This record gives sequence, C-alpha cells and structure tokens, in this order.
Amino acid sequence: MAETTPVWFITGCSTGFGQELAKLVLARGWRAVVTARDKARVADLTRGLEDRALAHDLDVTDAAQIEAAVAAATKKFGGIDVLVNNAGYGYQASIEEGVEAEIRAQFDANVFGLFALTRAVLPGMRAKRKGHVLNITSVAGFVGFPGSGYYAASKHAVEGWSDALAAEGAPLGIKVTCIEPGPFRTDWAGRSLKQTPNAIADYAETAGTRLKNTAEKSGTQAGDPVRAGEAMIAVTEAAHPP
Repeated sequence: MAETTPVWFITGCSTGFGQELAKLVLARGWRAVVTARDKARVADLTRGLEDRALAHDLDVTDAAQIEAAVAAATKKFGGIDVLVNNAGYGYQASIEEGVEAEIRAQFDANVFGLFALTRAVLPGMRAKRKGHVLNITSVAGFVGFPGSGYYAASKHAVEGWSDALAAEGAPLGIKVTCIEPGPFRTDWAGRSLKQTPNAIADYAETAGTRLKNTAEKSGTQAGDPVRAGEAMIAVTEAAHPP
C-alpha cells in the first residue's frame, strides 16, 4: 500500500451514505477511518483490511470519543486528508408542536457535534496545508419544508458555517464542500428519523401530511446512494471543487 493514498475519516458508516462511501473508498485501495456509535456495526467494512482501515466508536456528541477517534486516526495513518461529516439524523414536527428536548438533541448531533469534530481535525490539515471537509447537509439546507423546520434549521446552520470555514481554510489549502442530497434510498426515515406526531388539526394538511408521506415513501426514493458516494469522491478529486 502506497503511503500517498488519501486518508478518509467518515462518520455515520453503519447505514446509508456513510456505509456506501466507505465501501467505495476502501475498494479503491485508499485508507479510511470508518466510524459509528458502535464500531461493531461497521466491523464488516474493515475486516481483512486492517492495514489500511480502522473501525472506531464515535458518537459525535461525545467530546471524549471525538478526541479518541481523531488521535487513533493520526496514530495509525499520520493524519486525515478528507473528513466526511455524515453522522446526523432528521427530526420532524410542526413548528408549534416541536419538543424542546428533541430539537436540542438534533442540534447536538447535526450541528454542534459536526462543529466539534471538524475543530478536532483542522489542526492536522492546517499543519499539512492540505485537506478537504465534506459536510453532508440536505436540500433542506436551502429551504424549509412544512414539518421539517427544525431539521432545516440544523442544515441551514451547517451551510452558513461551511461558507465561513471555506473562506478561512482556502489560504491554508483546506477545501470545504457541502453535499446537499434530496431523496435517496438510505432508509433515512426508517433508521435516522424521529417525529413528533401531528395532533393539532390546523397543521394536518401541511406538517401532518409531510410527516405521513416521509414515512410511507422511505426506501422508494429515486436517488442511488452508491452513485452519491461516487460523486463525493469525484468532488475530492476536482482541481477546483465547489
């Protein structure tokens, strides 16, 4: 294995985009740190590839786990070239019916956890004057749909923060790209979505309808997560990535 192969650090690899992207990266012969809240759920991705793959526990809301995972990546591979902030989940409710604890928990994962992990990785990228941060946001980073206001708010936050990071990182050789998927077959609704059911009749035709449709259409979306992973890899290989 050539030591010049890039090192990817991918969060949320037990399902969906993270899982498919990890498979693609490793299939290319590259090095990768593959994380999930329980590393046993991603052990099959790294089995037999221990020379260039590392499975690690990582809950992005846990500061100690962030520190440990980044330290392990640095110790094994000498640094991180591409950070993929994929871990997170959706929360749906009408604005009025949103539950404070659920809203804050989503922001801890989607926003503050992403911020904290990136801060932990940046010193290594800055020292090498090279790196690429991919933030998996959503079409909800552009527009708030009924029933998804709090989720959209979390993704809007990442979009604005990424603009600032891109401006700060550019002179240091650090690139930043937001990946903004629409509907993909990732079982997002089945495994990565929480809902507060609509009980106020006035919102039945707006938020209530969207909550119902999201659950019913899970697994039938047009988007192919494997092709999405290939597109993410292509972005990192572009001379001037968006």
